[in-house]
Amino acid sequence: MEKRCFIAGAGEYTGLVFPGVGYYIIAADGGYEQLVSRNIAPDLVVGDFDSLDWTPDHPHIIHVRAEKDDTDMMLAVREGLARGHHTFIIDGGMEGRLDHTIANLQILVYLAGKGARGVLLGRGMCATAVVNGSIRFEPGRIDSAAARRGGISVFCAGETAVGVTLTGLKYPLNDATITGAYPIGVSNEFTGAPAVISVRKGALLVTWSGGPELLDKNEE
Repeated sequence: MEKRCFIAGAGEYTGLVFPGVGYYIIAADGGYEQLVSRNIAPDLVVGDFDSLDWTPDHPHIIHVRAEKDDTDMMLAVREGLARGHHTFIIDGGMEGRLDHTIANLQILVYLAGKGARGVLLGRGMCATAVVNGSIRFEPGRIDSAAARRGGISVFCAGETAVGVTLTGLKYPLNDATITGAYPIGVSNEFTGAPAVISVRKGALLVTWSGGPELLDKNEE
């Protein structure tokens, strides 16, 4: 069974997913403190450690200089991909600095473009991306009625996304073309039925309320 890659960042940590058996755990800079404070041992620690302000004593560490092109989170993602992982759960990467949140949303698109799946955890909203493909949600299997009828938004993550189809949502789309300059996909809703978001050509960012468990397990 392939391990999932769990990455902890320095932002607000949600704890929505506990990275137990079956996870390869990476601490990105200040994410190290998030993990050790919860008695979670990372397999790898990466970063320039400007957020942490000290260098952890860890047997597997990649210490880079602060003057670099990659964020610490992107460095962690690259290391996870290099180790053969295709499913990434990222905590501590959404609710903090706006610039880093935007950067982490871009990382989701990067992962989708590599044929991998990334899920960015937030307390009120989770996010993922899809490139030239589809993603499925199963709200009906969730006990909470609010989650089954929760909100979902779909954004073009680029200039144009062609062949966008939304099924199982309150406001469907069929083979639509959407652009990065107009947020037509914001504030849609689950109906309790399975929902599928697909794009024939281009990239989409998808955000939803109700937690990561709404995402179909085959899509994680």
